Amino acid sequence: MADSDHHHDFHSLPADSWQQHHRLLSFQFDHAKCDTGHLPLPTSHMSRANVENLKEVFSRYASRVVDGERVMTYADFIQKYLGLLTDDGYNTETLQILGRTVDSLCTGYISFDDFQNFEGILCQPDALYRVAFHIFDRNSNGTLSFDEFRRTLEHTEINKFVKFNFDTDFVRLHFGVNRDRAITYSEFTQVLLEYHEEHALQAFRKFDKNKSGRISLKDLKKILVNICPHLLSTYVEASLPLLGENDSEWITYPYFRGFISLLSNMELIKKIYLHMTDKSKDREITQGEFMRSAQNFTQVTPLEVMILYQLTDLMHKNGKLVYHDLEAVAPLDVDKMPYSLQSITLSKTISDRKEADDAHHKQSVFMQILENIYRFALGAVAGATGATAVYPIDLVKTRMQNQRTSLVGELMYKNSWDCFKKVLRFEGVGGLYRGLGPQLVGVAPEKAIKLTMNDLMRGKLARKDGSLPLWAECVAGGCAGGSQVLFTNPLEIVKIRLQVAGEVPGVARPSAINVIRELGLLGLYKGARACLLRDIPFSAIYFPAYANLKKYSADSSGYNSPLTLLVSAFIAGAPAASLVTPADVIKTRLQVAARKGQSTYNGVIHCFRTILKEEGGRAFWKGTTARVFRSSPQFAVTLVTYEMLHRLFYVDFGGRKPEGSTTGHSIEDYVPPNPDHIGGYKFVRPTFEGIETRFGLCFPKYKSS
Repeated sequence: MADSDHHHDFHSLPADSWQQHHRLLSFQFDHAKCDTGHLPLPTSHMSRANVENLKEVFSRYASRVVDGERVMTYADFIQKYLGLLTDDGYNTETLQILGRTVDSLCTGYISFDDFQNFEGILCQPDALYRVAFHIFDRNSNGTLSFDEFRRTLEHTEINKFVKFNFDTDFVRLHFGVNRDRAITYSEFTQVLLEYHEEHALQAFRKFDKNKSGRISLKDLKKILVNICPHLLSTYVEASLPLLGENDSEWITYPYFRGFISLLSNMELIKKIYLHMTDKSKDREITQGEFMRSAQNFTQVTPLEVMILYQLTDLMHKNGKLVYHDLEAVAPLDVDKMPYSLQSITLSKTISDRKEADDAHHKQSVFMQILENIYRFALGAVAGATGATAVYPIDLVKTRMQNQRTSLVGELMYKNSWDCFKKVLRFEGVGGLYRGLGPQLVGVAPEKAIKLTMNDLMRGKLARKDGSLPLWAECVAGGCAGGSQVLFTNPLEIVKIRLQVAGEVPGVARPSAINVIRELGLLGLYKGARACLLRDIPFSAIYFPAYANLKKYSADSSGYNSPLTLLVSAFIAGAPAASLVTPADVIKTRLQVAARKGQSTYNGVIHCFRTILKEEGGRAFWKGTTARVFRSSPQFAVTLVTYEMLHRLFYVDFGGRKPEGSTTGHSIEDYVPPNPDHIGGYKFVRPTFEGIETRFGLCFPKYKSS
C-alpha cells in the first residue's frame, strides 16, 4: 500500500472512532500504520506497576476534576510528581512541551489512562527514544510533521547559539521537498542522530568564514559547548585549549568530524579496551596496540585513535592509556541511563525468580547428598581455620572456668590477662596451643555438621517465597547446635583435660591418646547434657542474629562484602556466647578430672547446686569475657571463611544460593528513591534527564532544581 493511501485510511476515521483508535495506537506503541518500513516493536519484560497502586499514586497528585474524574495538570505531573521545573522562574513553554508528552489526546490535562499508558512507555527498552518522539509529536497522532520537528527544535537551548537552517538537503531528504511527508517513530530515531551531525556541520560552516576548511580551537570549543554539550565531559572541556593538529591552533574539518565521532563512540572505545585486556582495567595500552585492535571496528578510524591519545596524553604524557582515562573522556554516565537501569532491575527480577523457583524445585536425593557433602567439606575447612585463629583465647577461658575458689591457695589467676601471661611465661607459646591437635581433628566435623545442618534446615523451613520467619531461624539454629554434640562432646572433654594439664608443675602431661584410653567410649560423652544445654541455645541465638545482621549490613543490592560478613558474625557471637556461659561452666566442671581436694559432681543438677552452694552465683559467669572474645572472633573467622569458600567454589546443586553472595547494583544506587515512583516510573527521571544528556535536547529551565 502506498504511503498516501495509508495516510488516508489512518486519518479518515470519524472523530469518536479516531479518539478510540488513537488511544490504542499511540500508547500501545503501534505507530507502524503509516510506514511500510517500520521496525518491529520489541517486547518489554519489565514488571508493570499494579493498577490499584498506580491509581493510588495518581490520586495523590491529581488536583483537578473533569467530567467527574480526577486529572493531573501539567504542573501536577512535571513539577509535583517528577520534581522538574520547580524554580519560580520556570519556563512555561517547556512545561507545556513536557506535559504534552503524557497527554495522549491533547486535552490540556493528564487522565489516569494517560498516566498508566506513559508508565508502559517507560518500561520499553527504547523508552529514551520513545519519550523523545512524544516530545516532538505535539498533536499526538503517532507521526512527526516538519512543523512539529521545527517548532520543538527552535525551543531548545542549542538552537539559540547557531540557529538551525531548515532550508537544507537534510530537511528535504527526510520531510520531502515540500516538507509534507510525516516521519514515523522508527524513522525519527535515525533523524535525531543525523540532526546533531547536521547542526554541527552548520556551526562549522558559520565559523569557517574564509571557507578554508578549518576553524580555530577557540571556535571548536564554542561549537562543542553550545551545540554538542552532551558530548563533553568535564575533562575534555578543560583540555580543548591544549589540543591541535601538529601543535597548531587550527582545526581542520576532518579533525572536527573525527573529534565529534570519537566522543559519540566512547562506549565502543571502552568495549575495545576491555576486549583487548580481557576485562582488566589497569593494563596500559599503547596507541599502536589500540589502533591495531580498533581496525576490527569500522566505526573507529586511525584519526579518532590519534585524537583519543592526544586527550589522554595530557594526563600521563607516556603514550599509554588505561580504562580510567577512557572514563574521564567519555561524556555519558551510561549507568544512569534508563536502559542500563532497566537491565539492572530486570537482572535482579530474573535472579529473584530463579532463586524462588530453585527453592521450590524438588532436588533429587542424589543432588541433596552431593550438596550436603559439598557443604560439609567447606564447613570442615572453615571450622579448622576459625579454631586455630582463637585457640589461645579458648585455652585461657578453660583454665579460668576450671579455677576453684573454695580451696585455699587454689586461685592461680587473677583474671584472663593474668592467665594468658602466666601460660606464656611458664609454658611458652606452645602452651597456648596445648590440645590443638585433637581440637582440629574434632572441630572440622563439628563445625561442618553444624553449618551444614543450619543450611539444610533453613532450606527445609523456608516459605514459598524463600523467606524465613524468626521461629524457623531459631529452630534451624537449635537443630544445628544439637547435631554437633555428637562430635563436640568427645572433642571438648579431651581438649579441656589437655588444656588444664599444664596447671600443676611437676606433673606429667598426658597425651590425647592417654586421655581417650582413660575415659573410654562412654566417658567421652561425660557432660553431654550440659553440652546440649549450651550448644542448642547458643546456635538458636547465633544463627538468626547473624542472618539478620547480614541483611542489615548488606548494600542496596543485597550484597555482603567480606568486612560486613566479619562484623555481622562477630557481633552475633557476643550475646550468644555470653548468655550460655553458665551451661559452659557446668560442662567444663563435669568434664575436667577433679584433683585431690576438689569437689566432684554426679550430673548437671548436682553440679549446679554444688557450685551455687560453694562458690555463689557469680561462679557461673566465670570466663564470660574470655568466652565472648573467643567465640565471637572464632565464629567470625569461621563464617567468613565458609561464605567466601561458597563464593569462590560455588556449585549450583539446584538448592538455595547463599544469601548476600550476589554482587551488583540496584536502581537506588543511581536514582534517589521515591516511594511514589513505581513500576515504569522508577525510570521517569533518568529518562527525561537522559533526553538531555544523551541527545543534547536541552530545554530552557529543564533541569530539576
